[in-house]
Amino acid sequence: MPRTCTICSHPERADIDSGLLSGTPFRHLAARFDTSTGALQRHKADHMPSSLLAAQQVEEVARADTLLGQIRAYQDRVDRLTGKAEQAGDFRTAFTGLREARGYVELLAKLAGELNEQPQINVVYDQRVQQVILDALEPHAEARYAVAEALKSVA
Repeated sequence: MPRTCTICSHPERADIDSGLLSGTPFRHLAARFDTSTGALQRHKADHMPSSLLAAQQVEEVARADTLLGQIRAYQDRVDRLTGKAEQAGDFRTAFTGLREARGYVELLAKLAGELNEQPQINVVYDQRVQQVILDALEPHAEARYAVAEALKSVA
């Protein structure tokens, strides 16, 4: 006989569903409503109405669109004020506006995932480094040959 969902029959099910939809950690909900995290996980996966989950996703997209719209509105305002300052010959203010505009462009690029902020390491080596590597690989003929071939493509 299948197991009865303790969350579906819980007197505070609506509050539990709300907590699950808002992303409250399972352990917090379990402590608050005197239930297990496993029951919460099963309930969310198997019994929460898909319409509620879809509505949550729509709400998140709407929030993101609103945030993006606000950022773009601020960017437009900075652009407009920067243009006025430039027309008035107030170049100090115009340059300040350009710095602000650059910040908004960076923020939009980050939100769009187009700005990679991961550190990059560029290794520059010369012939001496190449020779040190090959000398260190002297006892390992196959590895030395493979590295020498790879270094040819870089040089």
